[in-house]
Amino acid sequence: MDLSVAQGRRTDPSHLAPALVVGVVAFALARLALLPGVAFWDTGEFQTVGPVLGTAHPTGFPTYVLLGWLAGALFQPFGDEAFRMNLLSAVCLGVTAAVTVDLVRALTRSVAIGVAAGLALALTPLAWSIGTHADPHVLHLTLVAILLRLLVGWDDRVRGDDRAWPTGDPRADRWLVASAIVFGLAVGNHSLTLLLAVPVGLYVLAVEPGILRRPRLILTCVVALVATVALVYLELPLRAGPFRAPLVYGHPETWEGFWYVVLAEQFRGSLQDPFGDLGGKIAALVRLTVAEFGILAPVVPIAFIVTALRRPRYALLTGTSVLITCFFAASYENADISRYYLVPVLMAWTWLAILAGLLVDAVGVDAGDSLRRRPTLPSAVALLVAIVLVAPSLLAARSTYYSIDVSGDHKAAAWTDKALDLLEPNAMVVSWWSYSTPLWYAQIVEARRPDIFIVDDRTRLDQGLGSLTDVIDANLGVRPVYAMRQDPREVAELLARYEIDRLTSLEDGSLMHVVARRAAP
Repeated sequence: MDLSVAQGRRTDPSHLAPALVVGVVAFALARLALLPGVAFWDTGEFQTVGPVLGTAHPTGFPTYVLLGWLAGALFQPFGDEAFRMNLLSAVCLGVTAAVTVDLVRALTRSVAIGVAAGLALALTPLAWSIGTHADPHVLHLTLVAILLRLLVGWDDRVRGDDRAWPTGDPRADRWLVASAIVFGLAVGNHSLTLLLAVPVGLYVLAVEPGILRRPRLILTCVVALVATVALVYLELPLRAGPFRAPLVYGHPETWEGFWYVVLAEQFRGSLQDPFGDLGGKIAALVRLTVAEFGILAPVVPIAFIVTALRRPRYALLTGTSVLITCFFAASYENADISRYYLVPVLMAWTWLAILAGLLVDAVGVDAGDSLRRRPTLPSAVALLVAIVLVAPSLLAARSTYYSIDVSGDHKAAAWTDKALDLLEPNAMVVSWWSYSTPLWYAQIVEARRPDIFIVDDRTRLDQGLGSLTDVIDANLGVRPVYAMRQDPREVAELLARYEIDRLTSLEDGSLMHVVARRAAP
């Protein structure tokens, strides 16, 4: 092929059009099911720390917080701060789907298969659901998709596999440096990125075995990575210290406090025996695979084998990544552990796409980067295979939508409004995490009820306020005291120790007005 023609094809903006269309469709899907406002649990926290540039729970998620603050500024015409943080997730899902299209195009040389893979990913229950509310896991998925695209682009240019560079691209190193920067941003967003360090290292060595003899390139990548991580994580001490935000988790302004948050010391006990109950863990992984891929689930292992044969270096990268991530996630206790499997789901879709590419190539003629104007056998096969690839997701889209749709979820907003109306002036409410976060959002972001003091379990720890009963005893008779607890044992202890009026019933507890200390029997 003439190099100038190849270069023209490489720079042809029309190659971006299918990816952009899929990205818009993915965004529209997420927007259709988008949470309309504030929520309970971690979502409420992220909706609060983003607009005020605060610090979230470990590991702080500074990349997500910084991007959330920027999104809050850019999305001002579209709704309140909570909605804007939700909208950011929809945008991230759209970007992920668009990047997946181009990633698969680079892996298979077929735009049709790339479009199918991008749409299928966006329609996958786990990915679609994570794009409906504020959550850094969707940004993690986006950054990993970009990282994969950069690494594959670097591979193609170094090895001369890219049609524009049949003998190698002299500027290929830029793709590796860009990968290091994106990896740094991903580290600042979620610590799950660290599980990709060994796979990426193995991939780099497989693509360019002589890279160890290029200290300048290695140093450039290391500096780019470390500088990116350092700059992103500066948000923690700066917003906890000289430019203190109204909501800061822990004490990252101190050396010990900084590492406590960054290294997630609080959750060290969440990692269980990795070799315990292997049968149960494998069964759970199989169930998850079936739930996400439907009738294509049994094909996923076959697709990986095909990937190992057709793109062995990419199989090394993604295979080790999936193995390490799944092994870790299966041994880690988390309230919503399914989110940890987002990256394996993305990688599995690329394997299926590579298998689809094999079927297209089986006709004996290269389908090319785009469908030709004249109907040809390869292009027809590519279109047919692409339809088969995305068809199960399309057929299940209606049921998936109803299972993940939160567009009518106003529970947190309604509870918060009611609770704030019931709380007396200058009241203190001893809350727990799920209900603390929407209260914080109302007070900090919406500037409602600045008179009340919200005491979360984290507040008690950071401010040295003592136990639950210590806090209540210290404030009874001084200010109105309320409690919102979930643990039945704590509720029983409060009922036995204090005279309490239940003010508003909830699915898992009540907002309780602590009236007085009961007389000793």
